[in-house]
Amino acid sequence: MSDLFIIGASGTKAYRSAMAAIAENIANASTSGYARRSVTTIESGSSTATMATYISRANFGGTQVAGIDRASDPYLDASVRNTGMALGSATSRLRWLTDSETALNDTGTGIGQLMTGMFQNMEKLAASPSDTSLRVTTLDSISRVAQSFNQTSADLATVSAGIATEGQASVATINQSLASLADINNSLLRAQPGTSAYAQLLDSRDSALQTLSENLNVTISFGAHDSAEISFGGQTLVSGNSATSLSMAANDDGTLSLSLADGTALAAPANGTLGGLFSAADTVADRRTALDTLAAQFVTDVNAWHAQGRTDAGAAGGALLAGTTAATLSALVTDPTQLALKSADGTLNGNLLTVGSTLRGNGSVEQNWTTLIASQATLLASTKAEYDTATSRNDQSVAAREAVSGVDLDMEAADLLRIQQAYSASAKILQIAKETIDSIMNII
Repeated sequence: MSDLFIIGASGTKAYRSAMAAIAENIANASTSGYARRSVTTIESGSSTATMATYISRANFGGTQVAGIDRASDPYLDASVRNTGMALGSATSRLRWLTDSETALNDTGTGIGQLMTGMFQNMEKLAASPSDTSLRVTTLDSISRVAQSFNQTSADLATVSAGIATEGQASVATINQSLASLADINNSLLRAQPGTSAYAQLLDSRDSALQTLSENLNVTISFGAHDSAEISFGGQTLVSGNSATSLSMAANDDGTLSLSLADGTALAAPANGTLGGLFSAADTVADRRTALDTLAAQFVTDVNAWHAQGRTDAGAAGGALLAGTTAATLSALVTDPTQLALKSADGTLNGNLLTVGSTLRGNGSVEQNWTTLIASQATLLASTKAEYDTATSRNDQSVAAREAVSGVDLDMEAADLLRIQQAYSASAKILQIAKETIDSIMNII
């Protein structure tokens, strides 16, 4: 009769744990990073006598909880980390390349269209070189091109500063994840596998790994008690309960550099949000360099063209522009009488007639600007396509993982009813055993 009490008690205890697991699944159905829990039960060993000649033939021990299982698939988890890493890179590059295209400004107030307007004003002036209003308009259009160079340079510098700021935020997130993983590793080494606490630690570990891999292309391996081992660029970042932090710096040209906290230089990240920021920073730095080159060429070409002409007074044309970079470019002449529109032979519009051959055409600033804009547009279009692909792949990976680790409320509700019935049946065994004992005791 005592077996009935043991069996009934073991059943209620085991099914109570099973119901608790289902309740936790339902409560965390929408919790990000939560992996479904389930309880594994095994047959409880029968109590037997220690006598060598005694053979137990009818002892029953009931059931017992073997452990708390966490629904997960290491391959699917790694797949989500990899696709999340690619998506993080594409997302950051798309954002900042879009901003850099906006900064380059190929609209009516941008360098390209203002330069085209400048040449159109010169053509109008060539038809009436003595028209003072057209001269003023031409000087103003030259000044507006110079100002547009200034504005574009400032806008690109702002983009570089924004990338550096987001890079610092990404590094802070990485360092936080590394420190969290070290703490989780320490807790995993102390926790008992197969318990609810252990499963919760694994959820926290995977969440930290996901955040980390979204930001940086680290190498991940697992040690004792499922502890995470992290390395990057040949340097160990997390081992056991020890973590090393990273540091990022912005260079004068807008590019970024990465190092350990102790100053050890690291290679530029190739993937993840931080990798995307490094790539975007390099691209914007290239655009700023190209812009400065165009500004210097614009100053050189326009001044050379003006120097070959003659003013109304017969003097050689002076410098119209000054500056060596887009940020320092400025117009020098405001007096319309200082324009050298004549040719050396005295033709009133002779110098203006050479604008097409000296300032426009192959290798000109106007054409090089068009090439720069086209290169940026091509890169942005390919990045958008890469982002769409990365988003699709990440969605598929997450869906595949959720099919294994996610919580299905319909299934949980069905399991809850089944476990409830089993719990009630186990409780009924205890009730019947008690009633039977009471009846026996009343007979005695």
